[in-house]
Amino acid sequence: MAPTFDLIGLVVTDMAASLSFYRRLGLDIPPSADTEPHVEVTLPGGLRLAWDTESTVRALDPSWTPMEGATRMSLAFRCEAPEEVDRVYADLVEAGYEGHLPPWDAFWGQRYAVVHDPDGNGVDLFAALPGD
Repeated sequence: MAPTFDLIGLVVTDMAASLSFYRRLGLDIPPSADTEPHVEVTLPGGLRLAWDTESTVRALDPSWTPMEGATRMSLAFRCEAPEEVDRVYADLVEAGYEGHLPPWDAFWGQRYAVVHDPDGNGVDLFAALPGD
């Protein structure tokens, strides 16, 4: 039997800041989680998304160090309509998060944008364009 993909884990510098960002994207994370060293939520379909503080990761792997330079992963959130991509992007940027690529109509038929979470991870926002 093959292993089952079950969890995406993010290492965070500031748990409360990271969870605040992902709450704005609609994830149901209780406020009490802001002070926890490990937090996880189950997404629709059963996949889990988890956050661990840097100190938690170092407790498990004392040799761990944060990656330098650009991140190598991103998360993508599907929006219902192109207008929602614009609205969510604007909301996040107005809240102080770094907008990386403002919304645009991509050649593959989606309205697309990229914002960075508090740890610099790319978070894509997308929706199908009308007629696609």
